[in-house]
Amino acid sequence: MKRLRGIVPPLVTPLVGRDLLDVAGLERLIEHVLAGGVRGIFLLGTTGEAPSLSHRLRHELVQRACRIVNGRVPVLVGVTDTAFVESIALARRAADAGAHAVVLSAPYYFRADQPELAEYLEHIVPQLALPVFLYNIPSHTKVPFALETVRRALELPRVVGMKDSSGDLAYFRKLARLVKKKPGFTLLIGSETHIPQGKRAGAHGAVPSAANLVPRLFVDLYDAPSRDTQARVLRLQRTVFAVGRHPSSYLKGLKCALSLLGICDDFMAEPFARFRAPERARVKRHLIELGMYAE
Repeated sequence: MKRLRGIVPPLVTPLVGRDLLDVAGLERLIEHVLAGGVRGIFLLGTTGEAPSLSHRLRHELVQRACRIVNGRVPVLVGVTDTAFVESIALARRAADAGAHAVVLSAPYYFRADQPELAEYLEHIVPQLALPVFLYNIPSHTKVPFALETVRRALELPRVVGMKDSSGDLAYFRKLARLVKKKPGFTLLIGSETHIPQGKRAGAHGAVPSAANLVPRLFVDLYDAPSRDTQARVLRLQRTVFAVGRHPSSYLKGLKCALSLLGICDDFMAEPFARFRAPERARVKRHLIELGMYAE
């Protein structure tokens, strides 16, 4: 696939029940981010609550989302799973649905050391039905992609890109120098507050969760960063996404804001639950203050 450039939001998975997709909300959300100028869509990432979703629902989401997008931008699909064969099966479903690439992080639960992780990639990548983006998110998988493991992975023809959500700019700069050796390779940064620095270091694009809510703001932040756009992003971080007291609050705040704007439902995949009335009122007040919600 061609090198991706620009903003690729990790799409929220709109739900209306424990194993029930918000189909109308999914369409509104996709049209919302596409209207904001994003250059791709990433399904079944961390923001999409992928590990908490049934395989049936994941398959339905991929099929419906690809149909809605209809080739307007590339669709990337997260296929990380604790079971090797389930990752392969989801990649096949994604290919059949019309997705352009799959995204693979280190398997979670059992911690693999780097030689084991490199060997895992050498085994699974040739069996995946689409080009592969690696996904470095050690905060959730407990295992980083060490630079030597990435170097080995670059030798695999199907590995065409990588998303780094480590938040470690020193690592990202080293990674950017390393992947330059592979022509056409796409390097994406996941940290919202580091997008300008990541671009200067060599990122071809970014995967910010808040682009679900304000896609145009992040398109502007990547294409033509200014003090104003950076200040607006920081204000979002300190208001809408600072409501709540648990690590899950960021995602709860994002889904709550999307529901207040009438885009999709805010039902959360268990073990989490949507914000209750007091937190919802705080998110609403912040949206009003930011000029994003009219009473």
